Amino acid sequence: MDVTVHSLTNNPTQAWKEISKGQKLFKLNVKIPTKPVDADKVRFVCMSDTHSLIHNIKFDVPDGDVFIHAGDFTKCGQRTEVEEFNKWIGGLPHKHKIVIGGNHELSFDKKFITAFKEKDKGSDTEDDIPNYGKKSANIGDAVNTADITKFLSNCTYLQDESIEIFGIKLYGTPWQPAFGNWAFNLERGEECLAKWRLIPSNVDVLITHTPPLGHGDLACSGVRAGCVELLQTVQTRVKPKYHVFGHIHEGYGVTSDGKIIFINASTCNINYVPDNLPIVFDMPLPKGCTKV
Repeated sequence: MDVTVHSLTNNPTQAWKEISKGQKLFKLNVKIPTKPVDADKVRFVCMSDTHSLIHNIKFDVPDGDVFIHAGDFTKCGQRTEVEEFNKWIGGLPHKHKIVIGGNHELSFDKKFITAFKEKDKGSDTEDDIPNYGKKSANIGDAVNTADITKFLSNCTYLQDESIEIFGIKLYGTPWQPAFGNWAFNLERGEECLAKWRLIPSNVDVLITHTPPLGHGDLACSGVRAGCVELLQTVQTRVKPKYHVFGHIHEGYGVTSDGKIIFINASTCNINYVPDNLPIVFDMPLPKGCTKV
């Protein structure tokens, strides 16, 4: 089914009022498993939005087979922040570690690399840079690096890319509807949909930074921040078993439409305190696959 731009794409709150009439929505209460994972299952441990506050985390990250971080692992993408995160994630016990960018990873978005380079040359492109970036003394160190992703040596960074682990297909993408003047921002509607059309239809675990409309996307202001076209793409074409995201801290938790499990794994709460526990799920190995 081909997804088209919804007539209320620029008003997600109103769009959900309309769309929700035909939707099932279940809130799930999940706990971190206390027993080791079964040999015929893969354990995923999900976090997001740690914002360079990893040293403030008071809980132990549960062990598992695959660790997922759904973006915003820095405050503004400084090289030192990336290196610190890389050291931290390198110390986790998981065999596979998957990371995507979020709107705070300025140095991972090409448009900000250009903006900061121009700023370094003395041009007046500073208005294109978010306030956080303007106040950051070392952001130029990151964006002048040929490839900031090389400092993520202890994990696999996905940007509109797929990876297969134990026969399970994952896809990661950092984009989100415009949210201030930050990284990986796109206009709602066709710009966002163009990125969602890149998602393969045979994905088992989809990782985005933005939530889809109606799941983990309700801001404290009462406004919905999710993407209409992402929800439609996920439900009608991609149909993953799990959809992991973050971005809206107060949307932390797990929901389902009866077919797909939606996970907002934001570690930081609305006050930027990293109190939310990782969300863990076990997924059966595909037939004929092992973890050897």
